[in-house]
Amino acid sequence: MSDSHLIGAFLEMMSAERGAAKNTIDAYRRDLTDYAGFLAGRHQTPITCDREAVTSYLDGLYAQGLSAASSARHLSAIRQFHQFLCADNLRAEDPTRIVASPKSRRALPKMLSVAEVDKLLTTAEAAANAPGTPAEQAGALRLYVLLELLYATGMRVSELVSLRRAAVMRDISFIIVTGKGSKERVVPLNDRARDAIKAYLATLEPGPFLFPASGADGYLSRQVFARDLKGLAGRAGIGAARVAPHVLRHAFASHLLDGGADLRVVQMLLGHADISTTQIYTHMLDEKLRSLVETHHPLNQP
Repeated sequence: MSDSHLIGAFLEMMSAERGAAKNTIDAYRRDLTDYAGFLAGRHQTPITCDREAVTSYLDGLYAQGLSAASSARHLSAIRQFHQFLCADNLRAEDPTRIVASPKSRRALPKMLSVAEVDKLLTTAEAAANAPGTPAEQAGALRLYVLLELLYATGMRVSELVSLRRAAVMRDISFIIVTGKGSKERVVPLNDRARDAIKAYLATLEPGPFLFPASGADGYLSRQVFARDLKGLAGRAGIGAARVAPHVLRHAFASHLLDGGADLRVVQMLLGHADISTTQIYTHMLDEKLRSLVETHHPLNQP
């Protein structure tokens, strides 16, 4: 039976027995036709190939610049194809049985230094205290408070913009954050954030939200905050592409860990259900330390 007939029989099975969608069938056809062409170039077929042929094919995909996710999709199609061939007694062993799926390296979050965050806060505070129209002053003060709160607590942007006024405890030493799954956590505030909120509350009209807006939700949208923050970054001399609300959350966590904070405490403050999510910040510190050693170790000097 030719390679095209083998692939056709497999795809018929996928459609009839597993109910695979047309787009899935088309993707499998492309991937398996490419795979069969690679094997033909090695004078092999899906019936005669071995594990080394499969790994060589995956190495070729990597050399072409395919992502780990795309390579894993190719391997999934190939693995299911060979399982089908074994099930139909067309070959005895599955050459993909112990082939590991390509793993993508988890991307590290964008980072801002302590000095850059301080520059953002200083620029925002100056704008909040600068003369202007009532609307300009209100907008500048709101942005400054948002920024202080975000860097002081590490809240998610959705948690921040939707804060209710009741979340600010009476003495403003702590704030109650409602996170994913409506789980509440209490986060302490530093002096700067506390002073900023006090000044801000004195300017607000009565209402349920800390950052009210005229939209359907009744509070400031994430998009408006992100836009205003990028504008502030430009005025502070920091590339706007490097600054977004979640970048300040990352800065909060990584700067705490860099200062010696316990990983479990940072997990609690961020509202992570699993500590493995928080551990990404320890990888960032590992990269920083490695770079430091490579740059400053005496044996690495020219």
